[in-house]
Amino acid sequence: MASQDTPKVMAPLLDALQNALRVVRRQLPIVILIMVCSLALAIFYLVNTPPKFTAMGSMVMDTRKVQVLQEQQTLMGDAQIDAALVQTQVEMLKSDTVALAVIRKLHLIDDSEFVPPPGGKGGLLSFFFPPKPEPEKTEAQKEQIALGNFLSQLTVSREGLTYVINVGFTSLNPEKSAQVVNALVEAFVASQMDAKYDATRRAGVWLAERIKELRAQAAAAERAVVEFKRINNIVDTGPAAGGGKLLNDQQLSELNSQLIIASAATAEAKARLDRINTVMSGSLADASMTDALKSEVIVKLRQQYLDLSQREAILSQRYGANHLATVNLRTQMTEIKRSIQDEMRKIAESYKSDYEIARTREQSLRTSLGDVANLAQASNQAMVQLRELTSNAETARTLYDNFLQRYMEAVQQQDAVPISETRLISPALPPMLKSSPRTSLTLLLALLGGGVVSFGVAFLREASDGVFRTSDQIEETLRVSCLALAPVLKPGARGEGEDSDKPATSSRALLRTVVDAPFSRYAEAVRSIKIAADLNGALKSHKVIGLTSTLPNEGKSTLASNLAHLISDAGGRVVLVDADLRSPSLSRWLAPDAPGLIDVVIGNAPLEKTLIPISASHLHFLAAGATAKLPHTNEILASAAMKNVVDQLRASYDYIIMDLSPVAPIVDVRTTGHIIDAYVYVVEWGRTRIDVVERGLSEAQGVYDRLLGVVLNKVDMTAQNRYERYHGNHYYKKYYSKYGYVD
Repeated sequence: MASQDTPKVMAPLLDALQNALRVVRRQLPIVILIMVCSLALAIFYLVNTPPKFTAMGSMVMDTRKVQVLQEQQTLMGDAQIDAALVQTQVEMLKSDTVALAVIRKLHLIDDSEFVPPPGGKGGLLSFFFPPKPEPEKTEAQKEQIALGNFLSQLTVSREGLTYVINVGFTSLNPEKSAQVVNALVEAFVASQMDAKYDATRRAGVWLAERIKELRAQAAAAERAVVEFKRINNIVDTGPAAGGGKLLNDQQLSELNSQLIIASAATAEAKARLDRINTVMSGSLADASMTDALKSEVIVKLRQQYLDLSQREAILSQRYGANHLATVNLRTQMTEIKRSIQDEMRKIAESYKSDYEIARTREQSLRTSLGDVANLAQASNQAMVQLRELTSNAETARTLYDNFLQRYMEAVQQQDAVPISETRLISPALPPMLKSSPRTSLTLLLALLGGGVVSFGVAFLREASDGVFRTSDQIEETLRVSCLALAPVLKPGARGEGEDSDKPATSSRALLRTVVDAPFSRYAEAVRSIKIAADLNGALKSHKVIGLTSTLPNEGKSTLASNLAHLISDAGGRVVLVDADLRSPSLSRWLAPDAPGLIDVVIGNAPLEKTLIPISASHLHFLAAGATAKLPHTNEILASAAMKNVVDQLRASYDYIIMDLSPVAPIVDVRTTGHIIDAYVYVVEWGRTRIDVVERGLSEAQGVYDRLLGVVLNKVDMTAQNRYERYHGNHYYKKYYSKYGYVD
C-alpha cells in the first residue's frame, strides 16, 4: 500500500518542479543577467574590500579556589562557577570599561583604523560628494569613536559547556589583532583584581559604620531589659542575671513541694490517730496492735500481763480459782491492764496533738501558696514583654558580634594579595590567513543570492506576464484548439507590415508569403488552418471562414490573405472578402479605389463587376468599397442583402475567406453569425493580454460557439524555444529542415 501511495505523493512534487523549470527556461535571459550581475558585484566587492585578519585567544575560569599565603573568602561567601557566571564574564569582556582600558593602553585613538581622519572613509562617494569640513574632535569624542569601532570588531564567546572563553579581534593588521586580544585579557584580569580590592575596601568602610550603629542598638536593647526588670520588680535567681528562674517562680515551686510533704504528714498523723482509737476500743488480745504501737512501756506491761496470766492459770488448775495466790495474781493482772490502758490514752493524746499540728501547717502552706501564685500571675504578664525585650537584645548583640567578625576579616583581606579566577591559556598569535572577505563564501552567497533574486524576478515576470505565449495556454484558458503558431514575417517591422494602415511594397509581398515561400514555417502554419477547416465536418461544402482578432494589428488580414492564396495555389476556387468595414486594410493594399462589398449590398454595383482577380490564380478579391462615413456598418453586415451576397459567392467558390473587424473595439463581428460557417481567432503572441481576449470572446458568444480554433500569430520562434521547444527553432532546425523547409 505504501509503495502504491508513493507515486501519488510524488506526482504533485514532480509537476511543481517541472513547472518551475519551465518558468526558469522561459525567463532564462533575465535569470542569466541577474546571476552575472550578482557575480560581478561579488567580484567588485572582493577586489575593492581590504582584507581583514582575526586573531583568537582563549582564557579559562579556574574552578579551584586559589590560595595565596592564607585562605581568602569573599564577604558574601564563595560563589560556585555556573553557566550564568560564565556568561556574565563574557559580557564583562565586552564592556566599555575593559575596551577603553585597551584603547588607552595601545593609544588606538591615534590609529586611523579606529578613528579615521575627516573624510577618510568617503571612498567612491567622496569623489562625487566631497565631505564637508569637520571641526577638530576632542579627546573624549575620539575615544567614543574608537570605542564603537573597537567593539564592532570584538567577538567573545563561550566554548561549548566548558569554562573556556574565546576572545577574537578583527583588524587590517594581523599583528595588531593579536596585540589587542592579549591586551584585552590582561586588562580584564587587572580589572577583576581591582574590583575585588575596591569591593573589600568599600565593604570594610561600610562595616565600620554599621558596627557603630549595631553597638549602639545592642547597648540600648540591653538597657531596656534592665530598666524593665527594675520597674516590674523582676529578679532572676539564676547566674549572670537572667540565666535562671524568677524569684516568684522559685518560691512557688518550693511551697508546692512543702505542701505536698505537709499533706502527706497530715494524712499519716490522722491514720495513726484513727488506729490508736480503734485499738483502744478493742480488747488486749490484739498483740499485733500492741506491737504496732511500738511503745516499750506497753510492751513490758503486756509481757508482765502474759506472765501473770500464765501463772494464774497454773495456780487455778492446781489450787483452785479461789485460792489466795490465784486471787492475788488476778489482782496484779487487773492493775497491769489498767496501766496499759492509761499508757495507750497518753499515746492517743500525743497522736492527736501531732495531727492537729500537721493540719495547721498544711493550711498555712496552702495560704502561702495562694499568695505566691497570685504574685506569679502578675509577674508572668510582665515576663511576656521581658522575653521580647530580651530577644531583641540578644539579636542585636548577635548581629553586632557577626558584623564585628566580618569587619575583622575585611581588615585582614585588605592586606592580602588579590587573586583572579581567570587566566590566559592560549595567547593570540598573528593570523596567517585573512578572515574576511572570504572569496569562496562571497562567491557562493552571490550565486545563491543571485539565484534567489533571479528566480523571484522570473516568477514575478511570469505571474505578471498576462499574455498568450504557448498553445497550452490557449487550450487551457480558452478551451479551444490552437490551430497553429505563425511566426512573425520579415521584412516588415510592426506598423509597416501585417495589418498596417500604410501600404508599401514589402507589406503587399507579405500577403502572399505562402506562394513566395511555400516551405517556410509560416506557410506550414497556414496549411494547419486549412486542414482544420477541411476536417471540420460541421462546415458546408462551400465554406465561409471568417478571420477576426481581439484588437487591431494582430495580423488577421495578412493571415486571411495568405490562407486564400494557399487554397488558390492548391487549385481551389476561393474569394477573399474584406469585411472589415471600419478599417479595410486589405482594400487599401490590393484595390484602394475599387468598388466592393458596400456597393454590392446597397445595389450600386453588380457582384461580378466588383470581383478582382489576383494574379493568374483562382483567387478573387472583393474589396470593402466606399466605407467612408458609414456609422452603422454592423447593420450592413446583419442585413438580408449581405446574406444574399454571401449566398451568391457560395454558388461560385469553394472557399469564402472573410477578413472581419476586431472583436474588442466594435460590434460588427457579432452580427456575422448568419453568414459565417466558422471563425478563426487570431491572437498576437506576447502582446494581446489574456483578460482582453477572454472579455472579447465572452461578449461575442456567437463567435465563440462557431470558433474553429485560435492562431497564435507573430511568434518569435527564437524566444518560443524557451516556452515550447517543439515549436521553437531547435526542433525546426533539427527536424523540419530535413524536409526542405526554410524560414
